[in-house]
Amino acid sequence: MAKAIQARRLEGLDQNIWVEFSRLAATHKAINLGQGFPNFSPPDFVTKAYMEAISGENTMLHQYTQAFGHPRLVKILARFFGKLLQRDLDPLKNVMVTVGAYEALFCCFQALVDEGDEVIIIEPYFDCYEPMTRMAGGKPVFVPLRLKVAKSGKLASSRDWQLDLAELEAAFTKRTKVLVLNSPNNPLGKVFSRVEMAHIAELCVRHDVVCFSDEVYEWLVYDGNEHVRIATLPGMWERTVSISSAGKSFSATGWKVGWAIGPDHLLKHLRTVHQNSIYHCATAAQEAVAYGLEEELGRLGKPESYFVQLPEELQRKRDLLVESLVSVGMKPIVPEGTYYLIADLSTFKIDLPPSEEP
Repeated sequence: MAKAIQARRLEGLDQNIWVEFSRLAATHKAINLGQGFPNFSPPDFVTKAYMEAISGENTMLHQYTQAFGHPRLVKILARFFGKLLQRDLDPLKNVMVTVGAYEALFCCFQALVDEGDEVIIIEPYFDCYEPMTRMAGGKPVFVPLRLKVAKSGKLASSRDWQLDLAELEAAFTKRTKVLVLNSPNNPLGKVFSRVEMAHIAELCVRHDVVCFSDEVYEWLVYDGNEHVRIATLPGMWERTVSISSAGKSFSATGWKVGWAIGPDHLLKHLRTVHQNSIYHCATAAQEAVAYGLEEELGRLGKPESYFVQLPEELQRKRDLLVESLVSVGMKPIVPEGTYYLIADLSTFKIDLPPSEEP
């Protein structure tokens, strides 16, 4: 065809690093350590709830449910996160269930970013933030985390990567509409401190900027670090959409159940995007996640809580991986949270037999 087929807003956005990594891993039969999902099953009490949902006597769990979230799920999300955010949440106004956190992000950008709006993105960042900004007509403005030199003889930590506050403040202009915050951070594993969060919040309030707070790794925090919810800080509830998912919380990324939580004056616009695109999420999966959250609400902060046990197990695995990488000459950056670990391999050398050289 002589005419261009694709919409201009898609130009330059066709490449995706995860699609490419997955293709290369499959082609070369390599283990793909790049994507964020575990190699173990969700907890039994959640998988049993899913099996009950699809094999039980409630036939309505095989049909459409409420467009913005299965009633049982939005009710427990309002109770659960109401406790964490220290406010009463309306399940119909302050909660929206999405096809994973990815759709929640997409709805945020499509609903709240307009042509020419500037969106501050902290580097390094989850890869979809930039293309989602551009697809909405926005302009990404990047502010990097900068390495503060670690103490001699100690391994670098994700804590050593910090925002230059003057640099961050300079990124705000009269066109700034949104700041995207991801803590714990993918891919660095940084958990932003309460002091750092307070500085970010103050700038958002001062410049009347909306915050998209991607908190999918909220339970994957190690070494006693605190996950600070920016929506709890002064002036931030009314300008924050908090995003999370059952995929990371219950180690069930393939179920694709996520949610957005925030004030009605923001979420009502996300609902417009959702109802005119996805409209509805899988009912049985939502039922199972609702059961899981109901169980966890009573265990919150206790040793028997899955949200306590999961980070303990992942911290053990993190430490084992750090030890393994150091033993072969790599320099890992020890993450404070998430599934991810970045390592400096510039000093790593290995002699391959000629037959294995590229």
